[in-house]
Amino acid sequence: MERNFKMLAKTLYGFEPILAKEIRNLGASNVREGVRSVSFEGDTGFMYKANLALRTALKILKPIKSFKVFNEDQLYRAIYDMDWPNHFNSSQSFAFDTTLNSDVFNNSLFVSQRAKDALVDKFRDVERQRPSVNTREPDIRINIHIYNNNCTVSLDSSGASLHQRGYRISTNIAPINEVLAAGLLLMSGWDGRTDFLDPMCGSGTLLIEATMIACNIPANINRKSFAFQNWKNFDKDLLDKIISSRLNQTREFHHKIIGFDKAPSAVRKAQENVENANLVEYISIERKDFFRTLKPVENELHIVFNPPYGERLNIDVDEFYSKIGDTLKQDYAGTKAWFITSNLGALKHVGLRPSRKIKVFNGKLESRLVMYELYEGSKKGKYIN
Repeated sequence: MERNFKMLAKTLYGFEPILAKEIRNLGASNVREGVRSVSFEGDTGFMYKANLALRTALKILKPIKSFKVFNEDQLYRAIYDMDWPNHFNSSQSFAFDTTLNSDVFNNSLFVSQRAKDALVDKFRDVERQRPSVNTREPDIRINIHIYNNNCTVSLDSSGASLHQRGYRISTNIAPINEVLAAGLLLMSGWDGRTDFLDPMCGSGTLLIEATMIACNIPANINRKSFAFQNWKNFDKDLLDKIISSRLNQTREFHHKIIGFDKAPSAVRKAQENVENANLVEYISIERKDFFRTLKPVENELHIVFNPPYGERLNIDVDEFYSKIGDTLKQDYAGTKAWFITSNLGALKHVGLRPSRKIKVFNGKLESRLVMYELYEGSKKGKYIN
């Protein structure tokens, strides 16, 4: 029986507890939260499953060597001494990604360059041939992490970041990262047991991620490939078995998932992405201005959205956020409304007191995920715009 090995899942700031819970639910052992990362143990099948199913992971790394390093010659020698031909072929391309937190090394490009030299020299000496470097779309990605004098070399089993789910072909001006969208939904407590609305749906990412959570569809089922498929020990039958097993665990969903957007181009793009994700039967998208809508269902409604921040879209932010508050208060009683914003000053214009405020990052923008509980009986007639 194959032994378990250590892995590291990378994630966004503040998502460590959600990712740790996801990893535990998948069945990993020794799950430990780090900074923007969670370490755990599992076998090869679990590594495949983690890439396929985790919603809030950006990468799954497999550490293959750790050592102390005090200068560039030691780095070169340690990388050279590794058995690279055991992991991949000289006909394949590769790239190093380096992250540094060290007084000894302060130039990640330089470290990647020395590591590349060592790896290429090893292949030349052993096989008389060398693999090529491809920084854009390499067959094999290798991660170097140096913290003080501790260096860890890992194989990146994911390749392109796992937020690249494979369903999004069309985007609008400011699309939300898929991993961020999934994490916000999970933070909001979304579990697929009520109706769902994104009233400013843009290219439809929150709608799609909400549906995949509700139906327990693996997050990366639409991806074309993962980097581990290029490894020498890749087991296609095992991956096929894991995909079948995950698809057998999907569940039916008996509520509505609704998206509004007032821009025709956004509605069109969202519909294309929903179609691409094979979720047309679950999601309905309408061209509507949220500020002129009424709650579209009688029952409990879960709202999550990503309103414009005024960063890339030209709006009067104070007035816009004031309208969000008025619309929620007057026409959306009986809902829990969550939204993310990096415009922290604009929040006071909503005119409602948030029940929750969670610090998150949207790209490099420090943001807040806020929640407003709108109780039945607080409605005071239709808001006239």
